[in-house]
Amino acid sequence: MSTQKKSYLLPIAMMFALFAMISFVTGLTNPLGLIVKEQFQAANWMTQLGNAANFIAYAFMGLPAGIMLKRIGYKKTALTAVAVGFVGVGVQILSGKINYQPGELTAFWIYLTGAFISGFSMCMLNAVVNPMLNTLGGGGKTGNQLIQFGGALNSISATIVPVLGGYLIGTISQNTRISDANPALFIAMTIFAIVFVVLAVMQIPEPHMETAAQHKVKDTHSPMSFRHFVFGTIAIFVYVGIEVGIPNFVNLFLTTSTSAEGAKGLGMETAVAGSIVGTYWFLMMIGRLCGGALGAKFSSKTQLTTVSLLGIIFILIGMFAPTDVTISMPVFKSDISFGMSVVPVGVMFFILCGLCTSIMWGGIFNLAVEGLGKYTAMASGIFMVMVCGGGILPLIQGVVADVTSSYMMSYIVILVALAYLLYYALFGCKNVNKDIPVE
Repeated sequence: MSTQKKSYLLPIAMMFALFAMISFVTGLTNPLGLIVKEQFQAANWMTQLGNAANFIAYAFMGLPAGIMLKRIGYKKTALTAVAVGFVGVGVQILSGKINYQPGELTAFWIYLTGAFISGFSMCMLNAVVNPMLNTLGGGGKTGNQLIQFGGALNSISATIVPVLGGYLIGTISQNTRISDANPALFIAMTIFAIVFVVLAVMQIPEPHMETAAQHKVKDTHSPMSFRHFVFGTIAIFVYVGIEVGIPNFVNLFLTTSTSAEGAKGLGMETAVAGSIVGTYWFLMMIGRLCGGALGAKFSSKTQLTTVSLLGIIFILIGMFAPTDVTISMPVFKSDISFGMSVVPVGVMFFILCGLCTSIMWGGIFNLAVEGLGKYTAMASGIFMVMVCGGGILPLIQGVVADVTSSYMMSYIVILVALAYLLYYALFGCKNVNKDIPVE
């Protein structure tokens, strides 16, 4: 047994690295969204289009990613993903090279194209790392532990992005351009290049790759034959929207004075707001480390139930707490230290939601694929399709913010999504299709 664990150490470490890279590249759409708002004088919902392009790519690439896992295996799928990601970030850099004229949107569309291509990459990487870690951990509580620890590294990367973005880009004004984000984008391209080289020379177990004989056999069932998996796909759709929407709209509220549609914000400096939003991702890291440590003691069902209920409470407080009542809270700063920032008390509770969202992904994935056996690889691909919720729900949240002229009321979208996660944890996750053969 010890030999087996030792032989799996390097693949596990590589999956952790890929987890971190997914978050870094995805997180860049947040500071870029703030630039888009100023450069193109965009409405709130338009600031989420880069994020939407990134996540909607999952809807197109999810199933092909699952098929790739079965046909060419984890390693080749991951290498393809890294190469595509390099191109996607390169296109975003290209958008900053366009000579911009007020009212001319060529640069904006090229930026969205780059975000869309990057989304293909992130989808394929997600399709690799989640089932791989779950398999290396043997499924169950141990598999959930590995996903949570990988998620902790994902959160460390996500913590750094808004803070680093605010530091590298500086204060965002009407004179700020997409090209001002080039330092952060060059860092992303460097990460892709290094990971490609390391991944190319290492060995990864391939437990779910089909043989030629298996490919010819037509199966009468699929992951969608399992009710708990179908409900789980909906859960992952709303979860990713929750995870992305909470910090994105905190950032908009903090940095915007008054939007074109009348939504009032605080007009805070970008770097300071980035530190506050970065604290949300820092808390996600803490939550995932705790979730990983406690994963052997508490089931995914118990963990998901607890954090969904707690998240509902935090969001309700955040929505209805008076914005003129402030509190001094510790934040994660750009010099990798902690300081204090004065924020509305409701903002503090939105940030605290990072503790709740931290372990949701691992818990939902673990519950949804439990008992799927040979259908796990394709299930992971289907899961990736539903990650597009990270682009769709924030768009809906942006529309609500514009219609109600209130960033706080936009969180009703998050509240409804959390209510569904609570239902899934309590009732929807039960496997009622155990009669389907999975070997």
